[in-house]
Amino acid sequence: MADHRLLIIDDDVRLSEMLVEYLAPEGIELTAVASGVAGLRSAQRENFDLIVLDVMLPGLSGFDVLKQLRETGAKTPVLMLTARGDDVDRIIGLDLGADDYLPKPFNPRELLARIKAILRRTSETDGDQQIDVSVGDLRVNLPRREAWIKEHPLKLTNAEFVILVTLMRSPGEVVSREALTRTALGRQLLPDDRSLDTHISNLRRKLGGDADADVLIRSIRGSGYVLVPPQG
Repeated sequence: MADHRLLIIDDDVRLSEMLVEYLAPEGIELTAVASGVAGLRSAQRENFDLIVLDVMLPGLSGFDVLKQLRETGAKTPVLMLTARGDDVDRIIGLDLGADDYLPKPFNPRELLARIKAILRRTSETDGDQQIDVSVGDLRVNLPRREAWIKEHPLKLTNAEFVILVTLMRSPGEVVSREALTRTALGRQLLPDDRSLDTHISNLRRKLGGDADADVLIRSIRGSGYVLVPPQG
């Protein structure tokens, strides 16, 4: 019996078939769908631990699939497959709620590493004895992976949730970009990798502007990010 169930939505049938065989020995059952419409239907009807979603799809694009999933409240982690060197696709995907991205063509070992990193961080709080973490008006529930500011629920991706919890556990202390990238994305920080900054930008927007926010995330040039707790 497979340890994890994944859905891949990609019209490259040969690639999908290869990945089905490659991931099976890792305890990963991969369901392959070749169109955006069929992929969205499968994602809404069945429970998957992760969705691997190509940007370029016939009928309904990967962006449209992701947008509809997030608008309906689906929290399933999504790994986007983008064109190599296309920063616009990467930024749009992360803005819409993707957890990570991988440019095509890719090495299957790199895909496996990304998949394992996402699966690991989505389940890493299961054995955590601490249930709630609070800083000012900000509160998270670790087992349910839910967050609120005051009494308003926050719709966070898994990566955003892990970043927020990491910063909340060290309020007022600078957490390096390297540490946040390892924790939230499960990989080393690369010179041109702006994924963390995009996640932070989206997180700031969801927390509210400086005038309204009780808790702020500030960037420390050359160091990292710090969650500034309320004064007093």
